Amino acid sequence: MSTLQATAALTGKRILIGKPGLDGHDIGAKIAALTLRDAGAEVIYTGLRRSPGQIAQIAVDEGVDAVGLSILSGSHRELVRDVIDQLRASGAPDVKVFVGGTIPVQDQPYLRELGVVGIFTADMPLERVVAELAENLS
Repeated sequence: MSTLQATAALTGKRILIGKPGLDGHDIGAKIAALTLRDAGAEVIYTGLRRSPGQIAQIAVDEGVDAVGLSILSGSHRELVRDVIDQLRASGAPDVKVFVGGTIPVQDQPYLRELGVVGIFTADMPLERVVAELAENLS
């Protein structure tokens, strides 16, 4: 997908970027938020240390198309599962979830089984992140 196509696909999409758990490192989340904003999406950033329930509630209240979770703490398996469970319990099972951060390769199949549509690590080019999200949200 070209940059122009990705921008067209993301324009008007509402994306929530959340930092679940106790992880206090948010540079990656902020870079993702700014990159997606520059690609045409409307981005809502939750700030640090939100619970899965808080993230799901914000997603429902804001009517988002997708939730991106930034996790560096190593608790991605539990936190992603909990956010997805909370989205389903809140009546938002169609909200797509993607995750970025320190995600070991061996944990990626588990996250995909939960329904995660994109897994992005720190070494991925931002253009690839935008293109994959645009493809998943179009």
